[in-house]
Amino acid sequence: MILKYDCKHFPGDRPCDYHKHEGVKCDDCPYYEKSDFKILIIKLDAIGDVLRTTSILQGLKEKYPSSHLTWITRKDSLELFIGNSFVDEVYTLESNETNYFLSTEKYNLVLNLDPSPVSSAICSSVHGDEKLGFGLNENGKVYLLNSEAIEWFEMGAFDDLKKKNTQTYQSIIAKISRIDSKRQDIILQLSDKEIEFAEQFRNRLKLNPRSKIIGMNTGASPRWQYKQWTYEGFENLIKKILDETNFYVFLYGGHYEKERNQRLSLIDYNRVINTGTDNTLRHFFALLNLCDLLVTGDTLALHAATALNKKVVALFGPTSSAEIETYGRIQKITSDLDCLVCYKMTCDFKPNCMNSISHNLVFNEIIKALQTA
Repeated sequence: MILKYDCKHFPGDRPCDYHKHEGVKCDDCPYYEKSDFKILIIKLDAIGDVLRTTSILQGLKEKYPSSHLTWITRKDSLELFIGNSFVDEVYTLESNETNYFLSTEKYNLVLNLDPSPVSSAICSSVHGDEKLGFGLNENGKVYLLNSEAIEWFEMGAFDDLKKKNTQTYQSIIAKISRIDSKRQDIILQLSDKEIEFAEQFRNRLKLNPRSKIIGMNTGASPRWQYKQWTYEGFENLIKKILDETNFYVFLYGGHYEKERNQRLSLIDYNRVINTGTDNTLRHFFALLNLCDLLVTGDTLALHAATALNKKVVALFGPTSSAEIETYGRIQKITSDLDCLVCYKMTCDFKPNCMNSISHNLVFNEIIKALQTA
């Protein structure tokens, strides 16, 4: 009997899944895949950015079909990779074991797409034949590893370049990664159990199956105060939807949106549904999958809905709408102020970029989006 310990499916300390489920052994195993090209992706922050960075995975697999792909991130993003067949291993920055793996393993390709000092330090410290993106030099300064990363580097340094940019995030990181793929899908795979959880939630409500569900992700990270639309905007939009359509409204959010969503749900107990603000990340995704269209700011929910093939009406203020790939399903709304893409965390302008977006405009975009195939 031969033990093929170089197979990507062999964990080392236990039988592989194929042996456990089918009883196959290495001698004649049809699933044997040699790990002859190892890739490390470093993407730590934030959860939404980690999720949308999965758009490079299909391109990498097309270029390196037999590759073994490892991703290092923070523990908050770990659940994003459940069911992701493109990623073979996920390490978290917070785990002490990660240091042992990274100091021992050697990679053929290391990708660091974020010019943060921590990500760049990891990139510089690991063993890799080729490194792309950003590293950290002996003086503690971030530097370029390849010329394709210069535009992204400069946009992070100069506000005027960020504002002028017309490229999507997906196209930018594909260029840095030196992949050319027509498919740049964000990868988020729900399990059968998660889909069943959401269906049970819906069945308990006894909704009219002929009525559309408009999801509203009402908040955003507290770091970016003006990524989220105003309470009055959501309130007036809900009332208009209730008055002029037979749609249901599903409210989404986290613990920061608890009070806001509770108040909005009082508008109509029967047609405005609070999906809860203490769901796990995976249950949040599953419940998000129930809506036909999502209204949201530039948040994790935007990228998750995109990955779930939902139609989206996205509202933008301080962040770049140009960076968002539409996939033919996203309608972008920005105000007509000239101070957009400021990346300010607070603002004292009156009106500001978010309270100048009218609920009538958002409603019209919802109707238009639902009428398209």
